[in-house]
Amino acid sequence: MKRVLQGLALFIGIAAVVLWIGTGANRGWTKTSREVRTLDEITEIEGIDYEKAFLPGVDFLGSALLGAGILAGVSFFVRNKQK
Repeated sequence: MKRVLQGLALFIGIAAVVLWIGTGANRGWTKTSREVRTLDEITEIEGIDYEKAFLPGVDFLGSALLGAGILAGVSFFVRNKQK
């Protein structure tokens, strides 16, 4: 049980870092929409549109690493079964 909790904590930590880096390593708060600049072909005026996108920020990364740390910490209090 101890190794399972430690392995799960390691998996969660690595998965969170890979997801955060893979989606652009947003160093701000988590965003659910992305700003897209568009240019009108006729008037040549630049406009801003928004599209739905999930961009995890440092709050996502921090909470995932905190959860992984708590799991790893709990694993130290679990006793191994005697065979």
